[in-house]
Amino acid sequence: MEQIIASAAQAGVAEWVCCRGERNKAFLEALERCPSVHRWQAMDECAAGFFALGRIQATARAVAVVAGDGASAASLLPAVVEAYYERRPLIVVTIDTPQPDSDRGEYGRVAQENLFSSFAPSVRIELPRRDGWREPDLVSLCSEEFPVHLHLVCAEELPLSQGIMRPVHVADPLPRQRFRGSLSEISQILRFRAAQEGLVLVLGGLDPDEQESALWLARTLRAPVLADATSGLREKLDSQLLCGGSDLLIDNPPRYVLRIGAVPSFPFWEALEEMPRTDVFSITRTGFSGLQRPSCVIEGEPEQIVKALDDVARVGDPCNYFSSSRKNAGQWEELLLAYPESAAALVQAFAQHACLAEVLLLGSPGMLELWNTATRLRHSLLYVRSVSQAGGGNGALSAFFGNAVDASFACALTDAPTLLRDAAGATFLPQLPPGKRVIGVVNPEEVTDPASNDLQQLARFCGAEYYTVRSEADFEVIESLGEDSFALLEILPDAEQTRMLREAL
Repeated sequence: MEQIIASAAQAGVAEWVCCRGERNKAFLEALERCPSVHRWQAMDECAAGFFALGRIQATARAVAVVAGDGASAASLLPAVVEAYYERRPLIVVTIDTPQPDSDRGEYGRVAQENLFSSFAPSVRIELPRRDGWREPDLVSLCSEEFPVHLHLVCAEELPLSQGIMRPVHVADPLPRQRFRGSLSEISQILRFRAAQEGLVLVLGGLDPDEQESALWLARTLRAPVLADATSGLREKLDSQLLCGGSDLLIDNPPRYVLRIGAVPSFPFWEALEEMPRTDVFSITRTGFSGLQRPSCVIEGEPEQIVKALDDVARVGDPCNYFSSSRKNAGQWEELLLAYPESAAALVQAFAQHACLAEVLLLGSPGMLELWNTATRLRHSLLYVRSVSQAGGGNGALSAFFGNAVDASFACALTDAPTLLRDAAGATFLPQLPPGKRVIGVVNPEEVTDPASNDLQQLARFCGAEYYTVRSEADFEVIESLGEDSFALLEILPDAEQTRMLREAL
């Protein structure tokens, strides 16, 4: 067990999220004896997986989760799938006893070999060690940054460890060296064709260390930009940002699309499936195209790839998208003023306070889409995350706390059903250092009986201050919160105004 912990430390694992179970007691005891790593306690595997994912997003380090017994390990699948498509090095440790050659469905026994299928390949490790045993090379396994499943098979009950474990050195994260794909075609297009035929730059999710190169390329090209909130660059590219850009591009497709970052959440990206005359190029750390149709994917670090593009000429806006965008922006501002208690207007009001936070998490696909549509911020917000890459929006509360550990002020926006599914994430709050944490929860259903309000009950369970918000003025409560506080704001839009704004669009 000590060798496995040491091997994980060599791969940069400094944090372990631990779920207690009958068979993992000896492994958890070994972790408790290791002063070099930090342990988080979890009651639920699904919450543990998303909290670990949040820590990976925040630290750019691999994080390990130790699952409890039996079928509980299967609850990690949603987080494993999310980590796979985000390309995050999540390590899952399960502990089992030897299984018969065939799965007989014995009482209390769940086959754990290949539990996560292709999303996290299983590495079988038999304990106790035998002659010729080789510890797993987690450095190599984590170098590709996909999830990994360590399947520990214990032929006998392992003895509890004694004394303090010798210190292990936690290595720095491995440098990313991937660069796969050819730049020749996109280089030729940027130099000689895009300025005449038209190009749109689409920004998906970007880590903070990826933003500078994307920002430089966008400002150099001066092309129209469709930027996801998770790019962290919307405010810095405001003059190039297309308002209502997704609908605008669907109606008038560009000749070329250059995407940087993760797969975007825009309807336009899905519509590209039916736009064979638009050539699509992607520069992405994840390596996923997000499309079933042919496209060119260049996999690697955006900074390295953008530098390799060498001379980049100004492209501009030959398709005149900016003119239509300005009209859309004017119409949108008028609608927000006309319907100040609609869902879009209240999200815009929440955003003006959230943009002062160090961390923002958008906890569901619907909230990410609404934020992209509604918000124009006064301040840049560079650290924006979501947990909706795989489409589920699971683990919102847990992932938020994982991202917010080192932040003095952090905000999240989600919807009521998504938050309530992850109530177990509240168990992480007492383990966090002091900080101001605010969650805005959009609940379109009018609450008539506060005593039966599920969100109010959840706030009480979490020890959170609970407030209802029906107008922009109600958000002033955020400013009055203390430096070490946790508040849940139930945002209650006016259903009629929301409907009228939607129809006006």
